[in-house]
Amino acid sequence: MTQILAQLGRWSTANGIRSLSFAQDKPLQLAGGAALAPLTIAYESYGRLNEDKSNAVLVCHALTGDQFVASANPVSGRPPWWPRVVGPGRPIDTNRFFVVCSNILGGCMGSSGPSSEDAEGKPYALRFPVITIADMVRAQAMLLDALGVPSLFAVIGGSIGGMQALQWAAAYPERVFACATIATSARHSAQNIAFHEVGRQAIMADPDWREGAYQQLAVRPAKGLAVARMAAHVTYLSQAALQRRFGRAPKAKAAGTFSFDPDFQVESYLRHQGRSFIDRFDANSYLYITRAADQFDLAADYGGTLAQAFRHSRTRFCSFGFSSDWHYPPEENKAIARAQVAAGCAASYVEILSDKGHDAFLLEEPEFEATLTGFIDAAATARGLAWQSDKRA
Repeated sequence: MTQILAQLGRWSTANGIRSLSFAQDKPLQLAGGAALAPLTIAYESYGRLNEDKSNAVLVCHALTGDQFVASANPVSGRPPWWPRVVGPGRPIDTNRFFVVCSNILGGCMGSSGPSSEDAEGKPYALRFPVITIADMVRAQAMLLDALGVPSLFAVIGGSIGGMQALQWAAAYPERVFACATIATSARHSAQNIAFHEVGRQAIMADPDWREGAYQQLAVRPAKGLAVARMAAHVTYLSQAALQRRFGRAPKAKAAGTFSFDPDFQVESYLRHQGRSFIDRFDANSYLYITRAADQFDLAADYGGTLAQAFRHSRTRFCSFGFSSDWHYPPEENKAIARAQVAAGCAASYVEILSDKGHDAFLLEEPEFEATLTGFIDAAATARGLAWQSDKRA
């Protein structure tokens, strides 16, 4: 593997972040027509690639996620973001599969994005080219090529990660054996675009945004980014989850005095979400990634008919929706499955009853975990993958 990496780019590890940097003569061709070079993709991997290279699983992270799906983030110290799903003995069993998760293009955990440096060593800021979900997937494909992974046993993602998984299945059907999309959509609703625009405007209204040049001026739009996170976080929860956890419980404060301190515990919770977010995420990355998600419309690339995106595909599909998710409602996930069935694919839809909202797929949901395990096991059997305990070669 080291020889392959040496031929295609420069492999490095810094501060616990592994990355592959492609040289100036190996640009990433972007949907907008620009060519991005140099290109760096940060990633993490778990488990081992088997001899016939048939057990690779790509996990695609959501908007504010990163590559540390099953291990602690060495930079922020945050725990893995999907420990119930990825790891030894988990639905995506790292004793059985070679699991890869990369920081998406435009991100801020090692991959090329607005906060990274150009060929002259200067931060890109708003000079970073416009990117799409398809561009993120092409960058992942370059990484997998370099890792010596010709095809994927499965690509799996939730939320914006689910968009990437759909794009993988449509753009590279011959490389994807199975695809699980979770709490996602084939295109954003007007409501989702609206919430993203509120967040973007909050960032750009912060005086420290400085037209995106804050990095060069040694400031950051912390207040605007915190508000963007607060607004988005509301969409990740359900009314029932907020009511159960907080209700109208007051926040302790001096009686009879007016202040702008929180009156309710839910306010304090959201402010904490905003404060903790600014320490781990880049404001310009937030602008770029939310815009890429808003522009995603898989059907538009196939004559406006979603089923055409999956025509003649032999990929096995499973779409998951959560009953209380109003960010990506069950109906949007059903529509994906219906399109796949209409295209003649082996596809199924599973709706999980949960009052936890959009974030349910990241939380403890035994029914979801069991069903995902069943889908993966059935696909692995069809793929001819041996169990870890099997003695077959």
